[in-house]
Amino acid sequence: MKIIGRKREKDSLMQCLLSKRPEFVVVYGRRRVGKTYLIREYFNQQFSFYTTGLSDEKTKGQLRAFQASLNAYGYEEKSVPVDWFEAFVRLKELLQSDKVYREPINNKRVIFLDELPWMDTARSDFKSALDYFWNSWASAQEDLVLIACGSATSWIITNLLTNKKGFHNRITRRIHLAPFSLAECEELFELNDIVMNRSQMIESYMIFGGIPHYLNLFDSRLSLAQNVNELCFKEYGFLHDEYNNIFYSLFDKPEKHLAILERLAKSRDGLTRAELSREKEIGGGSVLTKDLRELEECGFIRKFSNFTRGEGEQFYQLIDPFTLFSIRFIKNKKFDSWNEYINSPGYHSWRGNAFEIVCMNHIPQIKESLRIGGIETNEFAWRSGGADKGAQIDLIISRKDGVINLCEMKFTSDDYMLDADEYEKLRNRMSQFQKETNVKSAIHITLICGNGYKKGKYSGIVQNVILGDDLFEK
Repeated sequence: MKIIGRKREKDSLMQCLLSKRPEFVVVYGRRRVGKTYLIREYFNQQFSFYTTGLSDEKTKGQLRAFQASLNAYGYEEKSVPVDWFEAFVRLKELLQSDKVYREPINNKRVIFLDELPWMDTARSDFKSALDYFWNSWASAQEDLVLIACGSATSWIITNLLTNKKGFHNRITRRIHLAPFSLAECEELFELNDIVMNRSQMIESYMIFGGIPHYLNLFDSRLSLAQNVNELCFKEYGFLHDEYNNIFYSLFDKPEKHLAILERLAKSRDGLTRAELSREKEIGGGSVLTKDLRELEECGFIRKFSNFTRGEGEQFYQLIDPFTLFSIRFIKNKKFDSWNEYINSPGYHSWRGNAFEIVCMNHIPQIKESLRIGGIETNEFAWRSGGADKGAQIDLIISRKDGVINLCEMKFTSDDYMLDADEYEKLRNRMSQFQKETNVKSAIHITLICGNGYKKGKYSGIVQNVILGDDLFEK
């Protein structure tokens, strides 16, 4: 099978094979993003040992599955281990065998423990046993690569990435698998014989994001609207219940995570931590800090600074397309068909917000289109603190070459053309921004138009226009 994109991740895995030290690699990311697929296909499904945790299974069942995997790789003892310490002793014996498979590049022994968090059942000794296995033996094996993978991001972050005890400084590489870019989505559609123009692909991204599993569910015989209807709105649709499934698979107790996301879905401009903490369902303290960090690590939200106040005022904003779509149209469903939503006021409001999210997820492509890919930049948003409280800019690119791009994002049915009202809004917004920030840089108005642009009487205020096609750059 072909691995689409994932250049950085494949390079990291290759470096594991070429290194002269033991490697403990953690691969994590949201449900359905392709973690297992990447590892299996990269290694051509050839491992020294591979096993996977079982969903909703108790310790005995997990140990039974682990033992079955040991037997599949040539371990002769058939009895189920009494605990995880015995299970990892058996794994060590298997890996010391002369018959163990070694990858051909550098003769490494590669272990893949998939859905690792599911193995850590209540009152089991799994973490202690894994800790002992790595620290007492595996960490001294220069030809060993241990890959731990899982969708339960809360467990991964808490127990592996930020753990201050057994696994502190033991992780040698971390791979956070992000959703596909538009270019990678286009490649996947072509591979699956899905015929759409780029405008439709952008709208697809506005609904499903770049989640490979969702895109692989498309029926090539149907239009985009028909696929949305079949997958999301029909009771039997594969993604009808996906919104809840995502978060209950990622987090042990996702209720506060969901409350955060549903509050952010109502505020396209983003909210501060203090504003979020005032919500009764969310609360504050260390729990909110942890929940925000986990949602940010998974790519559901972004944290950004107000240009005027910098690090002193940070906002959180929902940037996962499928989450926004699910909250707006599936969780609070008013109609039983996507076609009934199209062209409604709610649809147009969502579409503007969703396209902004697409742009937030393609800042490298925006920079390339501006020919500033090699220039150091910082990205901000801005809220007016002056008389015009409604004035705001969702994306500001502050450049080291003395230019600031104020980005305005538009996704319309036809080519976008500035009219008198929009011209006045832009002019006033730029004036207010200059007045409040007192910046010395040159300010360039940058339009990002997802579905085409048409010059008109008021186009002179715009320095840069980025089109939908530009977001497909690799």
